[in-house]
Amino acid sequence: MQIAQSTENPLEPLERRSAPPLAWALWGVGVLAYVAAVLHRTSFGVAGLDAVHRFGASAGILATFTVLQLLVYAGLQIPVGLLLDRVGPRRMIAGGALLMAAGQALMAVSTGVGTAVAARVMVGAGDAMTFISVLSIVATWFPGRQAPLVTQLTGLLGQLGQVLSAVPLVALLHGPGWTTAFGSAAALGVLVGVLAIAVLRDRAPGAVRTAAPPLGQVGRDLASAFRHPGTRLGLWTHFVTQFSSSTFALMWGYPYLVSGQGMRPAAASTLLTLLVLANVMSGPFVGRFVGRHPAHRSRLVLGIVAINAGAWAAVLACPPPAPSWLLVLLVLCIALGGPGSMIGFDFARTFNPPARQGTATGIVNVGGFVASLVTILLIGLVLDALSPGKDFTPSAFRAAWTVQALIWTIGIAGVLRTRHLTRRHLALTENP
Repeated sequence: MQIAQSTENPLEPLERRSAPPLAWALWGVGVLAYVAAVLHRTSFGVAGLDAVHRFGASAGILATFTVLQLLVYAGLQIPVGLLLDRVGPRRMIAGGALLMAAGQALMAVSTGVGTAVAARVMVGAGDAMTFISVLSIVATWFPGRQAPLVTQLTGLLGQLGQVLSAVPLVALLHGPGWTTAFGSAAALGVLVGVLAIAVLRDRAPGAVRTAAPPLGQVGRDLASAFRHPGTRLGLWTHFVTQFSSSTFALMWGYPYLVSGQGMRPAAASTLLTLLVLANVMSGPFVGRFVGRHPAHRSRLVLGIVAINAGAWAAVLACPPPAPSWLLVLLVLCIALGGPGSMIGFDFARTFNPPARQGTATGIVNVGGFVASLVTILLIGLVLDALSPGKDFTPSAFRAAWTVQALIWTIGIAGVLRTRHLTRRHLALTENP
């Protein structure tokens, strides 16, 4: 954007002290919970091919598993935020971990589509309770000068959960088998839940919990946040940047690399791990650019989208199997989508007062997950139409990934439109 709104929050505490060791210990447990949540979130993606044979499901039905999971996650963002204000992060994180553990345990013994879908809905609900609660710990226990860095570290370290699903979980799937793999994930969830109950604390010693706002005020804040074009700019930013990497990681990346590109499972897992590492390494650079050049945030967003689309165009233009170096380049390019989506939260922070930033953040967080679930479902439908039986062919995958063009088109139009509205809104408020 050309107009930067920026400046320090006058309500931000001015203390210069560092967080006590207890804060880091509590945050560590919170990060462990988030790592486990990401593992649960991405576990079905690496098990997609096994699920086809276990459940006898078509690609469209298979995609429904993850679509429902993401739909539950997105739909619960704002309700979870309201509940967090009333019960605190300790119960939310513990409850989310145990709910995801129950879902993974159900998946471990499922042999039919119905119970498997229910399992993924449980995982989506527990996942929705985790990240926002961990950020609440950061806000409560860390001074203002440290909170932004710790928040960034939370997001980056949480992606290690994707490594756990791509390497040890895949090893368990191809070794002891389905029940052991998902049973182990359930056991990890129980461990995290017990740790959260035993270790976490909602408030620092001597702190007093502020009263939760009445429901009427919550509704007004929600409407005000959504009406502001800057919030919607954040939503469309999250929408257009996150979906490609999320679709690749959560559902169709591993099957595409194995069935669509003929890679060995170990090599496909390595590329998924590279996706996570590239995401982690690129995050600080994107964050530093946004901090130094807030007036150009939307240009960075559009640049990341161009890189993603260009990499996919190069891969899909090449008859499969594509060269290994090109697939590595694809993974490196789409990894930028994760850090790029965080720019949406920066728009929410910039254009909303502190009292409704949590609500605005929940609105923004819906965008990328809605785009991801739509893309996952569309790819599944195309695979069903073009693949004979239950075997996904390289040509079917090549056609299926082109549905991303529709989502990019919608997202770019949303970014451009809301950017224009945001500039006009700022011009009116600054020059009444």
